[in-house]
Amino acid sequence: MDNNKTTLIGAGLSGPLMATYLTQHGYSVDIYEKRSDMRIKNISAGRSINLALSIRGIRALKEIGVYNEIKPLMIPMKGRMIHELDGKTTLQPYGKDSREVIYSISRAELNKKLITASENTGKVQFFFEHDLTEADLSKKILIFNNDIQKSFNRVIGCDGSSSVLRNEIINKTNAKFDKKPLGHGYKELTIPPSSNGFRIEPNALHIWPRGNFMLIALPNMDKSFTCTLFMPIKGNTSFETIETAKDITNLFKTYFPDVLDLIPTLNDELLNNPLGELATIYLNPWHYDECAVLIGDAAHAIVPFFGQGMNASFQDCTILNQLIKHKHNNWKKIFSAFSKQHVMNGHAIADMAIENYEEMRDSVNKSTYKAQRKLEFSLEQEFPNKFVPRYSMVSFTEKPYSEVYEKGKKQYKLLNKLLDLDPTGETIDNTIVNKFIN
Repeated sequence: MDNNKTTLIGAGLSGPLMATYLTQHGYSVDIYEKRSDMRIKNISAGRSINLALSIRGIRALKEIGVYNEIKPLMIPMKGRMIHELDGKTTLQPYGKDSREVIYSISRAELNKKLITASENTGKVQFFFEHDLTEADLSKKILIFNNDIQKSFNRVIGCDGSSSVLRNEIINKTNAKFDKKPLGHGYKELTIPPSSNGFRIEPNALHIWPRGNFMLIALPNMDKSFTCTLFMPIKGNTSFETIETAKDITNLFKTYFPDVLDLIPTLNDELLNNPLGELATIYLNPWHYDECAVLIGDAAHAIVPFFGQGMNASFQDCTILNQLIKHKHNNWKKIFSAFSKQHVMNGHAIADMAIENYEEMRDSVNKSTYKAQRKLEFSLEQEFPNKFVPRYSMVSFTEKPYSEVYEKGKKQYKLLNKLLDLDPTGETIDNTIVNKFIN
């Protein structure tokens, strides 16, 4: 087999992106995808309709030369718009200035652009409707549906949270693997546009925090919003308690009264849209010898509450690309270094995403949280080179997630100390600050 050829499994977001990176090093790429070509056939597969794009993902799009084409599809979101039970709204900015925004973008449109961009290199070939059923890494053979067999030099698994390739890597390496269900699920709903455009503020991520559950909404280019209801799968106030139109009406009248008039097809969507389950995947290592490596959800599926799922996957591609360059195409060293350097970052963003869910659904509308955010911005202003809030480090810098996580732990200890002295968040004791951030 041509040693210059690399095989990828999965034509979701990270697959075509990684393929385009590989072509920059002179490699040709075969991508096998279980679904049909989404550019021809509309396929959602129950996945979220839109995603949050931030600096880590933007860097990757720039490096493969598609950012300018993608930019018109991006809607800036400058903060969280918090919807109280009484209908009052408050915007909580993401960052200290107006440039610190994240972007809502259509998953499908971005995916199509990335597939086409990789195809246009002339070095990437797609094989759609090829569902990987088995992998033999010793013999370097991939087996697809209909008993189609393909040999490979090296394979990169971009095949999502149910990765078949991951199972084979676990068998070969005795990798540490843990799948932790969150016990919560989600259903997607739609706020259609009005005759005048958006029905609610377009440049914000909307949150209806209700303790153990929440509703969010992200803007779309067609002036609609994609809403997602996150709730426990079982128990009091859960998906198992909303089985009829009456149940749905009661739930929304009680907890989301201002949304009822915004979603005319509420009952139909909640009763018929698929229920997605949420889980976190921890894996170490992410590779096997010089033969195979995993990226994206295949390596580190995370819950979607930090807006980093796509960004983390794109950063995987960026880091793997850097290693290809610096390790001079020595794939054993490339894959080994990728696991050694980056697994800890996958675990860190996974943990932070879970923590952010608790914050979004339960804390953002509380006075203690508001005081904490006020204090964070004050510290950032007063100590700009020493204090950057954890959210900002994740969304607006490219610092390794593991480093951000550790710094965040110290920050929260500092914030708690200062808030103990002054619960309003108005007072900053420099002596205490210097103990924590010097």
